[in-house]
Amino acid sequence: MQTEEHDSGLKAGLLKYCGTCRVLVGVTGSVAALKLPVLVSQLLQLSGVDVRVVTTEHAKHFYNPAEVSVKVYDDKDEWELWTQRSDPVLHIELRRWADLFVIAPLDANTLGKIANGICDNLLTCVVRAWDTSRPLLFCPAMNTAMWQHPITAQQVSRLTEFGYVEIPCIAKKLVCGDEALLRNMEVFLVTCITRVSSFVSLCHRTVNMDFYLN
Repeated sequence: MQTEEHDSGLKAGLLKYCGTCRVLVGVTGSVAALKLPVLVSQLLQLSGVDVRVVTTEHAKHFYNPAEVSVKVYDDKDEWELWTQRSDPVLHIELRRWADLFVIAPLDANTLGKIANGICDNLLTCVVRAWDTSRPLLFCPAMNTAMWQHPITAQQVSRLTEFGYVEIPCIAKKLVCGDEALLRNMEVFLVTCITRVSSFVSLCHRTVNMDFYLN
């Protein structure tokens, strides 16, 4: 009974509302994930925006889910939603629901997975199934030594070849003394919100056009 109620809640959370731009936020295992609650809060301040979050397990180390004001989906939800052949598949349902996918922050591990088509968790499965006619934004965040490895530029280039839009990173000093390539936390938020806001405006124009055409 409890499982049935949980599944019903997952399905209800993906209902669509006319005139709303649906933003899916992906969060991965980078320290910048600390800002997820604030990022979601600021996205919700944009007019006509509905937000959901998909998280990797490692990302959970950096934020408190109780502080995130929208539904957060994880790998456990993927498997609990599907019990038989007629059941919906969560990563497909999320792909259908979202008008815009923002992966912020995108850590080195997940960057490598996406560049090579690996889909071994909920977030990367959503990416693999993503409709490339819809915008996908990604904000890399990693230690400078990792960023400077030759394969990183190749992987970022591969994502842009897919049609995904990079939100470029900057250097920030870490507690350990090294630098990390990520957005200064405030700059990270401002840049993400600014870029997403422009895509949301485009999304609203598209939704309104579809309304009149139908």
